[in-house]
Amino acid sequence: MFNSRKIFLYAILFAAFTFTACESEDPEPENDGEVITDVILNFQELDASGNPVGAVSSFSASDPQGIEVGATPTIETVELTKGKTYQLNIEVRNSIENEDITEEILEEADEHQFYFLGTAFVGSPILTYQYDDLSGELIGVQGILTVQQNPGFNNANMQLILRHDLDKNYPGAGNPNFQEYAMAGGESDLDITFPVVVE
Repeated sequence: MFNSRKIFLYAILFAAFTFTACESEDPEPENDGEVITDVILNFQELDASGNPVGAVSSFSASDPQGIEVGATPTIETVELTKGKTYQLNIEVRNSIENEDITEEILEEADEHQFYFLGTAFVGSPILTYQYDDLSGELIGVQGILTVQQNPGFNNANMQLILRHDLDKNYPGAGNPNFQEYAMAGGESDLDITFPVVVE
């Protein structure tokens, strides 16, 4: 009887130890969000007929640890010309994994959308933007950006927000300057602000 009681107690202790050990080895929940290290804005001037003219001007934001993680990403000032219209193409990259996240955004077009805010687009805007993605889906990887002929000021900021898993049918969600974008649900994969100078 003593031996069976002793065996029973050992069995309880072993079970408790095993349960605790399993609990401690469970992995912590991980953030599945994509790491973005580089955002590149490519501007190609368009003539009155919508044909590209001149060279492409590119401006980037980068942080080797990830733009949302790093303390202070390096952000270039976007320089544009009054009265000009540009085709804007956005590239998003993860240099840590050598991934072109732009391709992923396009593959999951129904789940992603860029919004264009900041003083450049809202209030007394000096820029206007319209989606012009090749697929016809409202994404913002490609669009048409126009600079006011006589802007009230020459310096502004362009807040670029990439939303993921939003409801694109939510009222107002199709507006690239929708300030209440969070009401459409989803989460932000990217929220970064570029300084803008218009000359």
